Parts: sequence; structure tokens; C-alpha cells
Amino acid sequence: MDSNSISEPKSNGVKKGGARIIVDDNDEGLSPTDLSEMLAEGTKESHDRAENCQFVKDFLRGHIIKDVFKRATAALYFVYSAMEEEIEKNKDHPHIAPIYFPAELHRREALARDLEYFYGADWESQISLSAGTKPYVDRIHEVGEADPVLLVAHSYTRYMGDLSGGQILKKVAQRALKLPASGEGLNFYQFKGITSHRGFKQLYRSRMNELELDPEAKQRIVDESNRAFGFNMMVFSELEEIGNTIKEEVQEQVSGHAELIQEDDFNKCPYYAAKMGKVPLLFFSVNY
Repeated sequence: MDSNSISEPKSNGVKKGGARIIVDDNDEGLSPTDLSEMLAEGTKESHDRAENCQFVKDFLRGHIIKDVFKRATAALYFVYSAMEEEIEKNKDHPHIAPIYFPAELHRREALARDLEYFYGADWESQISLSAGTKPYVDRIHEVGEADPVLLVAHSYTRYMGDLSGGQILKKVAQRALKLPASGEGLNFYQFKGITSHRGFKQLYRSRMNELELDPEAKQRIVDESNRAFGFNMMVFSELEEIGNTIKEEVQEQVSGHAELIQEDDFNKCPYYAAKMGKVPLLFFSVNY
């Protein structure tokens, strides 16, 4: 047989271990009734709403308040701790086992390292579950206990987003907050067990499509994914409110020192007040 006629199977993006499958780049053969297609179509509006909320739009512009970013990292820690706890409990469940990739996907330990970077060694005593994040965490525990198949929705919503748009957010945050190039503070976005994000996402979607689910169960997963997007937007709204409060406090301090700072100085250098010790430098921005 001519060796040139044998094509190499495409990588599934897993660095070590994991089943190799051949994936089709153009996704031919997918059916509208495949779970991955139902999720993509059925969550489109929720995805658009989440992307267009003010917190996300400000983030993508590089308008990031460091304290808010730290709080967002803490919120993610509680969400992923809950999700990965329930996934671990249900790892042998027939609908969870095929998409169980702890070495490749789990984020709890990465988030713990980020929190230690931002808060120090005693970070656990400095964070708490916020009111905006608690309903999300409670729902994850609820479905993990009573209806584990719905963990597929939460896993899909978070992990696939992290492997997609999350990589853009990583670059924005690194530049805006002037975080080290070595990755401290951004471990959450680094998937060291995955060599190809695209290949792994194809593997993950393929595994979801192979789950033995009737149409009703698939629709319940789509509905739960929309619910997960809603929980994420609740967290975004809370963070936006905190950010607005911080901005107002900074503005009040600026106004209080108006007699010491000339308008021309502010226009020439937006960090003038911070450098002069008049206003704390809380807000970092990058313009593209």
C-alpha cells in the first residue's frame, strides 16, 4: 500500500492520554438533532446577551478595575469548585464519564493559584461567596445531586467558553492589568494539558453527541445551558455594580482635590493624580 495514501488522524488536542478520534474540520455529517448543534443554536440568544452586557464590553475594551478582576476570579473559584465537586461525584455516571477530562479541563487549582497571587498566602480568609454568585453555585449542587445529566449543560457552557473567548480575555487582562508575561494571575486561562484548543473542542462535542439521550433530555440540557448563561450574567451584573461604585469613589476623591489638580494636567496624563499621590491608581485601561 502506498504510504502517501494514508492520512494521519487529526489530533484531538489532548497532550497526554485521552482517546484519539478522527474529526472532520468542516463538521460534515452533523445533524440538527446532535446535542452540540442543539446547544449552539438553542443558546445563541443567551450567548449574544452575555457578550453584550456592559461588564463584558468594558472588559474587552481593556477597561478593567483590578479589584473587580480579583472579585471575578473569586467568583469563578466558587463556581468551578462546585461544578468540579459535582462532576467528580458523578464521574462514573453514563452521561458524565464520556466528557470527564479532569487533567485537561478542571480549573479549581488554577484559580487557587491566581487568588494566592492577588491576595497572598491567606487568600482563603479574604474571599467569600457573593450574593450574585450564590444562586449559580446552589444550582450546580442541586443538579449534581438530583439530576446529574444537567451537569453536561454547565460543563459545556463554562469549559467551551474558556477554550474560546476566554483566550481573548486572557490577553486583554494581561495587558490592561500589566500582569507578568510568565502568567501569574492568569493560570485560569492556561490549559496545559491541551495542545490544540480547536481539536479538543471537536473531541468534546463529539463525545457529547455520542451520549445516549432522548430528545426530551437533550432539550432539558439546552434549557439548563440557557439558565447557566443567566447565572453568569447575574455575576457580571454584580461585578459591574461594584465597578461603578469604585469609579464613583475615585471620582469623588478627584473632585475633592480639584484645587490641587489643573484640568490640563489630567488631559495630558490620566495617571497624573495617582503619580502625585492624590488618587489611588485603581483603574487600568488599554485602548486598541
